[in-house]
Amino acid sequence: MILPVAALVAAQPVQAMVYLSIEQAQQLMFARESLTPLALNPSAAQIAAIERSTGTRFQPASLRVWRADSGYFFVDAVIGKHDLINYAVAIGSDGKIRAVEVLEYREAYGGEVRNARWRAQFIGRRYGDPVQVGRDIQNLSGATLSCQHLTDGIRRLLALYALVIAGQAPA
Repeated sequence: MILPVAALVAAQPVQAMVYLSIEQAQQLMFARESLTPLALNPSAAQIAAIERSTGTRFQPASLRVWRADSGYFFVDAVIGKHDLINYAVAIGSDGKIRAVEVLEYREAYGGEVRNARWRAQFIGRRYGDPVQVGRDIQNLSGATLSCQHLTDGIRRLLALYALVIAGQAPA
């Protein structure tokens, strides 16, 4: 009797929780600023540098970037345990993170990464700052993989900004 109940629980589909649309996150992070889509085509050398400095793979398939008057707005996705987590990051023209938002979360567990206190750990960080779960970014019990993968993604966006965008940004 226990086995069929466990099978039913495991077989139930997880419904995605949409917290913010891209447009809502843009308004939240860059209120009253116009945002312009930015086409990024990092070179093979830039991609290798990002991967080397972050210890993660750079996969631009889900990445979208906009330029605002005071910085850049990024939308990306990372895998949680099984499913994608869509998130947005605002990086100011000074290279520091201004905000992090979870846009959509699909996992059955680990949604605590949406907690404002956890996300606030990233505010003010810039490329070169330590951004590692368990060292300077607190892990959340029950959300270990979500914490790790979001942190990796944010570290990758900081490297992308510093190594690709900052060199091309107008003074």
